[in-house]
Amino acid sequence: MDTILCDELVEEVLRRLAPRTQFSSSTADVSLVSKRWLRLYRSTRSRLPLRLSPDNCTPPSLSSFLSHFPHLSVLSLSIAAAVADAPVPPAISIFRDQLLLSIASSCPNLTDLQVCSGPVSHFHILSLSTPCPHLTNLYLIVCRPSSFHWLLLFPSLKLLGLIFTLVPGEHVDTASEENFDAELKLETLYLSRIRPGHYGFDWLWKSCKKLTLLRLARCQGIGDDTSASSFVNCSKSLQEVELSSCGSVVNDILSKLVENCTSLNSLLIHDCGSKEGLLQFITRSRCNLRKLDLRLPLVLKTSHLLAVAVNFRGLSSLRLHSCSLVTGEGLKTIGLARSNDLEELALVNCDVVEREPGLLTTLGQNLKKLRKLDLSDNEMLVDEEFISMLASCNCLTELKVRGCKRLTNASMVVSTFKSCEQLESVDIMNCPGIGAEAVELLVLNCLRLRKLHVEKSKLSDASRLLVWKRFIGVFVH
Repeated sequence: MDTILCDELVEEVLRRLAPRTQFSSSTADVSLVSKRWLRLYRSTRSRLPLRLSPDNCTPPSLSSFLSHFPHLSVLSLSIAAAVADAPVPPAISIFRDQLLLSIASSCPNLTDLQVCSGPVSHFHILSLSTPCPHLTNLYLIVCRPSSFHWLLLFPSLKLLGLIFTLVPGEHVDTASEENFDAELKLETLYLSRIRPGHYGFDWLWKSCKKLTLLRLARCQGIGDDTSASSFVNCSKSLQEVELSSCGSVVNDILSKLVENCTSLNSLLIHDCGSKEGLLQFITRSRCNLRKLDLRLPLVLKTSHLLAVAVNFRGLSSLRLHSCSLVTGEGLKTIGLARSNDLEELALVNCDVVEREPGLLTTLGQNLKKLRKLDLSDNEMLVDEEFISMLASCNCLTELKVRGCKRLTNASMVVSTFKSCEQLESVDIMNCPGIGAEAVELLVLNCLRLRKLHVEKSKLSDASRLLVWKRFIGVFVH
């Protein structure tokens, strides 16, 4: 067989092989057939994750290794430190910067690069600009910002992710930089750990005139004193905003979105902001919000949900996590107001599910077009409530009940026979009451099932056979 097939045919076969599942081999296994198949396997790879250490890799050896992947376009690189959570030794920092030089010289077709371990220097970032002209996605850890002018050397860049770190003993400068007009092609921007007084953002906000997605995490500000007014420039075109653990600066951001942004259709806020700031945004916003994802345990109240029902008439996705102050009144109002629009509902670890019996049944009866339902981590959810809701949800394609410890086999048996015929993805991890028999019925009756999250011990021989025949991806993590 090894000699009959030509290289081109073997490469085409390798490209069409499905990725590894719990019960099928991966494309990497074919590399064990022969040295020729190893060479052809590498030549077909476009994505590669690497975890390296100075103990087992040198920059020249990395260059040599990467030269075997001529079509590599996506590279994810992490570097193992000697001791977990320990300060990164200077040798590791030097090693990391040298690896960037090796990547620059070996991967001319690179479009997506992610370096996940520790800060890299601006000088070595610039080493990528000329050798990798097609780089469109870049994710790095860097020292505090001083200037973002280096972005001009990456004309194809559309996604940028930066985590800022402060070197011990280093002071945050507040000096301003030269101001000139520029227009970056960035459409997606992920920023983490911006500190008050960080400068350079004034120019960045002014230059991101095509930004559609902004994600801020663990940020205490959006730059120095001049950055606030410049933020208006990028906020006008935003369609998606995600804010996680950003403290009180969230109120300022929401206020600017109200004043300047009408294109926003997706908003995520986790663990930050205030009741007043959120309510003002909901009541005053002029955007047609379609997706709302909130994890605000002590902030979100029924008044917010009532305002959502009135002001966001195009809402198609509502996700709530650990919202302990919410009552059934707000949820029922949204269910009635958005009965013909809402396609996704998540009530993750929301004790209102336990406090108000009949709530899920009412929501199921109102939300006739619901396609995605996530009730994960509601440990007190019982079969009766769950089954009553699913009886009215005949359009579900995705169902998650991970961590619902009181659900039993009855939930799966009834739901798979009477409803959920269109299910494509199911997550029943950490549900001790749901056993192998129910899983087997689920796989047998849900003919459209393509993804299943479940413990390996709950897969019978019959389930394994069905999973293999139907190419169902099984995730047992």
